[in-house]
Amino acid sequence: RPSVSAMSGSPAVLMRLVASCYTVSERAGAIVRKVLHSGELGIVEKTGADDLQTLADRLAQQSICASLSRRFPKITIIGEEELPAEEIKEEIIESGLSEEILLKTCPEEYSDLKEEELVVWVDPLDGTKEYTEGLLDNVTVLIGIAHGGRAIAGVIHQPFYNYELGAGAALGRTLWGIPGLGAFGFELQEVPGGRRVVTTTRSHSNKLVTDCVDAMEPHEVVRVGGAGNKIIQLVEGRASAYVFASPGCKKWDTCATEAILHAVGGKLTDIHGNAYRYDANVKHMNSAGVLATLRNHEYYVSRVPQSVLQALKSG
Repeated sequence: RPSVSAMSGSPAVLMRLVASCYTVSERAGAIVRKVLHSGELGIVEKTGADDLQTLADRLAQQSICASLSRRFPKITIIGEEELPAEEIKEEIIESGLSEEILLKTCPEEYSDLKEEELVVWVDPLDGTKEYTEGLLDNVTVLIGIAHGGRAIAGVIHQPFYNYELGAGAALGRTLWGIPGLGAFGFELQEVPGGRRVVTTTRSHSNKLVTDCVDAMEPHEVVRVGGAGNKIIQLVEGRASAYVFASPGCKKWDTCATEAILHAVGGKLTDIHGNAYRYDANVKHMNSAGVLATLRNHEYYVSRVPQSVLQALKSG
């Protein structure tokens, strides 16, 4: 039974929202590049030297939230940065929609969703620390969409994709996905030959984190910044598991990334193997860590040490 929206020819709300998130994430990426280019990052410490906010985080979030809420006034948007209410400059509003996304068919189960049922989780600049240190390929813009507590669509924009190619290279790319439809903007690859390559935190490590990584018996460990970046490692065959046995990650880090991972048959859970929920009223911290894989999730869950399971209570 085609949905009403399919019969009337106008795209479902979810497809319009994702099409908007796509162009909005690109606009945010342009802001992130511009701030870096200006040399005036405007760095503020939030809770300490490892928890930073820059002018780019602030402007990108304003742009994303204002652009989306103007077009979709009834959605709930939750962003990482707590920003004072201020006049939004018209030039940071993005009103375009990705035609490519509008032309795709919405999965049946999402075709009748209403605007007010959707929660959008926004990390305007994931990998802020790396951004301030010039590790630009670690930086992403994350926009995740949830319904009924589940991540159902995600957009990951990499503002500095190709930056090592120097002047003249086309900077930036956008990955997106919806479970039941697929994931786009990259070529899905797996780590060859069944090797266990674990990606984990670059700057937030401790004994629990390293004990848990070691317990996976990895052939190799890749330490990079940013949750978005780590999921890209998974789907492009540079890592087989993302293991982070610590609180620190938040819902805006994992909503978009989980949706894209699920769209290609992967899985993201806490360290116990339990799903996270993305309802508007949930706590923001992913207190029981993160375990994400493209394949063989059960193997990795089974290897988590008892000490880690006890230290990181689920729920």
